[in-house]
Amino acid sequence: MTVIRQEDLIQSVADALQYISYYHPKDFIDAMHAAYQREENPAARDAIAQILINSRMCATGHRPICQDTGIVTVFVHVGMNVRWEAEMSLDDMVNEGVRRAYTLPDNILRASVLADPDGKRQNTGDNTPAIIHHKLVPGDTVEVHVAAKGGGSEAKSKFAMLNPSDSVVDWVLEQLPKMGAGWCPPGMLGIGIGGTAEKAMILAKEALLDPIDIQALQARGASNRGEELRLELFEKVNQSGIGAQGLGGLTTVLDIKVKDYPTHAANKPVAIIPNCAATRHVHFSLDGSGAAELPAPKLDDWPEITWEVGEGVRRVNLDDVTPEAVREWQPGDTVLLSGKLLTGRDAAHKRMIDMLAKGESLPVDLRNRFIYYVGPVDPVGNEVVGPAGPTTATRMDKFTRTLLEQTGLLGMVGKAERGPLAIEAIRDNQAVYLMAVGGAAYLVAQAIKKAEVIAFDDLGMEAIYEFEVEDMPVTVAVDHLGTSVHQTGPARWKEIIAERV
Repeated sequence: MTVIRQEDLIQSVADALQYISYYHPKDFIDAMHAAYQREENPAARDAIAQILINSRMCATGHRPICQDTGIVTVFVHVGMNVRWEAEMSLDDMVNEGVRRAYTLPDNILRASVLADPDGKRQNTGDNTPAIIHHKLVPGDTVEVHVAAKGGGSEAKSKFAMLNPSDSVVDWVLEQLPKMGAGWCPPGMLGIGIGGTAEKAMILAKEALLDPIDIQALQARGASNRGEELRLELFEKVNQSGIGAQGLGGLTTVLDIKVKDYPTHAANKPVAIIPNCAATRHVHFSLDGSGAAELPAPKLDDWPEITWEVGEGVRRVNLDDVTPEAVREWQPGDTVLLSGKLLTGRDAAHKRMIDMLAKGESLPVDLRNRFIYYVGPVDPVGNEVVGPAGPTTATRMDKFTRTLLEQTGLLGMVGKAERGPLAIEAIRDNQAVYLMAVGGAAYLVAQAIKKAEVIAFDDLGMEAIYEFEVEDMPVTVAVDHLGTSVHQTGPARWKEIIAERV
């Protein structure tokens, strides 16, 4: 009988979470590099380049791929011949591993888990508790899959109870435009079919743990309905033209994963869960010989890619930019930002809106300023700030008009598209929205030369900072006329792809 010690599981979970915070799986790197080589849209190709460069930097620097270091999901398969040498429950052991990983001084990971989700929404401080699924299976080992899922991609999950005769393909393609680009494509879609409502969602999440192998499936052909769905959806989703970061292009997904389970005769539960460009998961096995060993990948696994400033790039000094200058910016322009850049995301925006509603003065003057939607990782060593990539901009849409009209805010920087409410407010106020690449947080942080909390310090990573940036790369995503590249880009590339089919 195998004896598994408490400390071995705890340390293995902690090590796994550190490992996936800075190492992409090799299959993901290979697939992303292939997408980079294949991509024809310069904007999408540039976004993929930034993701790959960021990935290599994180692998060498052992810092998080994305500032959103995720909510932890763990699948534990316990062999029935295993005996535990432990005082803690299985859940408590896993959560202690999470706690150690997220508070490790050498690579502090951002704590994003909030207790009392419909009330105080108080940060637990150590990213616990994890979402844990157990299964008793034959055998004498403990098999563990650890994943860290970002909130932006998790927010785009979809579920429906279809009628038995309804088409899964049609439903998935109907949901795709509703998901926008906040899940940071190109990534993967996990699809769960069958069981009950909760089973379908678990199947979709579990499907994302499988390696990228769609090319091998294309070569050998489908042998069951799930594989037929994978092939059909892979082709049709990529024909949508959504592309990297929603900018339009040839690759929207790197793979489609499908898992199914028997279901009731009256039901067809279907779930979609996307995995973003910060794909983070690893598997390890405990056999009683000690903590799991996770081999470091070779740097040769990463392609040598350089990011170059193209012709026509705009260099902008945020300290003296004017509304007149902003009106000259064109959709799709690459802009390098330098100067003082404010930050603020959900909690800070809510607090500012509440203060304005009460007639109170804000703690910072937003007139002719730019605000960056970000919640950075804490710095370590000589860093001024940890990885600081953008968060999903649409969550701030409902606050946008009020801030633009009542504070004189000139522009915003975030991830992915803006919704109709925000676009109308941007157009009406002659403002601008700039997009930074999601999944390139450590690369973005290199442009930040100074960081200081200037308001709402009780909000932790959601406080308002003032960054001093130098040549921070962004794209004009919504110009002062309300033209959105997230609408024009995919539409154009969908037409281009359709002409080739």
